[in-house]
Amino acid sequence: MVRIGILKSSKIRPLGITPDTLKKWSADVAIFLIEKDAGELANFSDDQFIALGAKISSREELLKNIDILVLSDELSDQDLSLLPLNTLIVGLLNPYNNKPFIEKLLAQRRSVFALEKLPRTSLAQSMDVLSAMASLAGYKAVILAANHFGGYFPMLTTTAGTVPPAKVLILGAGVAGLQAIATAKRLGAVVEAFDVRKAVKEEVESLGAKFIMVEGLQSDVQSGGYAVVQKEDEIALQRALIHEKAMKADIVITTASIPGKSAPKLIEKRTVEAMKSGSVIIDLAAASGGNCELTQNGVTIDFAGITIIGDSELAYSLSREASKLFSVTITNFIKHLTKNGLDQINFEDEIVQGTLLKNE
Repeated sequence: MVRIGILKSSKIRPLGITPDTLKKWSADVAIFLIEKDAGELANFSDDQFIALGAKISSREELLKNIDILVLSDELSDQDLSLLPLNTLIVGLLNPYNNKPFIEKLLAQRRSVFALEKLPRTSLAQSMDVLSAMASLAGYKAVILAANHFGGYFPMLTTTAGTVPPAKVLILGAGVAGLQAIATAKRLGAVVEAFDVRKAVKEEVESLGAKFIMVEGLQSDVQSGGYAVVQKEDEIALQRALIHEKAMKADIVITTASIPGKSAPKLIEKRTVEAMKSGSVIIDLAAASGGNCELTQNGVTIDFAGITIIGDSELAYSLSREASKLFSVTITNFIKHLTKNGLDQINFEDEIVQGTLLKNE
């Protein structure tokens, strides 16, 4: 039997198990040790977990007595001192932007599996937590922008006149960008979407947005479907196009990122200065430097009447739904990881090998 541990986080983070997901585990296959009040921030009670066979325990007891620890947050040095070295660590570990913590784990020769590095294959789709979180982030970005925008999203005809619809510009048409397009369109906005990949044009237009890109650039994708790093002259042309479009936009949502690399700077300071007062920028690439030159990660700023919100963890604010999705992907991953038994993990398996963190 595998003992799986779920810790309580001091901040809003997706929980590695929910009552619905716990039902998918047979009692003779796994037992869950859950820290007291771990589900509180996601609105799940200890009683819900107890009723399904989980054990509620103290943090110290949990860390000392598990085979697998599911994480979506960091561990303190005290936590690590209690956790046996042979305990497997899996989850959302932010390996690209939280290198000190990862280096600490690897220095102790721990087996650490980061779902952010999951290979983009059909077999791995059921474990794709990044796409799940990106979809939530794209939706929430539009709702957050609407809350900060002083205008109205749909066109409104009144006896006092007609209110024009909001103009929304989406940078990056990946999962987050496509969900942002869909949400903004449902709210009645006029939407334009930019991407360096011409292959996404059909998807963008199918959602009712106008697709824009710099004509003539040979921008391709790397294996895995992500955009490649662009040359500086190409980025300059993209910035010029975005400058022209952003000046007319009420809301700009940026989602362009490349795993392990700094986010491309697509919105220059001069562009922000040229935007209409009262406009809103939501930068989902903030953790890797941001797509906007003025973005500060985790901070909301007012620059000359323009609201700029940098938040790469926006999906986590939807704590209950984020936990539901995270717990499903974690369940699928752990079952794959341990399908031959905890002592018979196949480290040659593509998914196992891809997510296992190593010293580079």
